Amino acid sequence: MSVRAAYLHNQKGFTYLIALLAVMLIGIMLGAAGTSWKNVMQREREEELLFRGMQIQDAIGRWHQPQGNVQQHAATPLNDLKDLLRDPRTPATVRYLRKLYRDPITNQDWVLIREPARGIIGVASSSTERVIKKDNFPDQLQDLVNKERYDQWQFVYKSGQKTVPTVQAPK
Repeated sequence: MSVRAAYLHNQKGFTYLIALLAVMLIGIMLGAAGTSWKNVMQREREEELLFRGMQIQDAIGRWHQPQGNVQQHAATPLNDLKDLLRDPRTPATVRYLRKLYRDPITNQDWVLIREPARGIIGVASSSTERVIKKDNFPDQLQDLVNKERYDQWQFVYKSGQKTVPTVQAPK
């Protein structure tokens, strides 16, 4: 066997190892990119959860404390979130919420937080996933600081009453 033939014979295994190494490196890089993409998507869903939760919290507050030119009515418990789309207590069309939002983490209905006298006073996610954001919340959401799971993020309308709310799972 010539020197050149012996050299080429020894190179066959080396090329195979280089190809395996390249496939392994590509797999590691794709795995890292996938993990990064998952974190980006979770942060976006967290921001959407904060937006939707605050919208519902504000709408519940307007239900219990109508302001401006809204016709005054008797205090009525909020029994269904659909009533925030069109207030059944008034003859005029009064909307506290543009649309019913779903929980962006689970894409299901919210867990309703109720008080016996006022009905629904807030919502929460049913997800037990761990949160990424733990601080730097708006002033009205300081109760969310250092919470570990999304189901602990409760968007509750608070008034001067000192009653203990109960949590009702979605149906």
